[in-house]
Amino acid sequence: MKLFSLMSMALFGSAAAFAPAPVTNTRTVVSTNMAAAEGELYIDQNRRNLMNLILVGSAAVTVGGLAVPYILFFVPPGTGGGSGGTPAKDALGNEIMAKEYLASKKPGDHSLAQGLKGDATYLIVKEDGTFENYGLNAVCTHLGCVVPWSAANNKFMCPCHGSQYAPTGAVVRGPAPLPLALAHLDVDESGKILFSPWTETDFRTDGKPWWT
Repeated sequence: MKLFSLMSMALFGSAAAFAPAPVTNTRTVVSTNMAAAEGELYIDQNRRNLMNLILVGSAAVTVGGLAVPYILFFVPPGTGGGSGGTPAKDALGNEIMAKEYLASKKPGDHSLAQGLKGDATYLIVKEDGTFENYGLNAVCTHLGCVVPWSAANNKFMCPCHGSQYAPTGAVVRGPAPLPLALAHLDVDESGKILFSPWTETDFRTDGKPWWT
């Protein structure tokens, strides 16, 4: 009997040795690993997109901060009231009112005001006590000196190199090569004096304005 028991145990042990090993579902393991990798990739991509947005936003703010002042430098000053012109201003930056100005000036007066782009511009009072319909830029077309008005000589005379201009700003003596630039002069409903660009034919030369 003992012999039979021993033989049975030996046969069972041998059979167990040759029994197939448990099969692992490799497809499930691979799928699980791929899903984990995709999850990590998805998280990393979101972070990368966020960092890109932050970088682009920072660059845009920096470039915009530098570009806006540069662009505005080339834009003519606004009128402040949408009236279609730039208000004439005195030396203190106050807007000039036509009625008060004319009351303080004599016929034939040529006085400076701030005109387009802040350039010194002559307001000209005619003999009838009204304004000429244009202002004259006071910058000499030779080398950029401000040209004073000489009432005794009835012309503009540059002290730098001797250029002279007629009351209309036309050149009467060099070395200035071009007449003084023109600007339209108007008075709006509120009584303010306004300058606006002169883009049509220069009536002194019958040619295209050199300053446009």
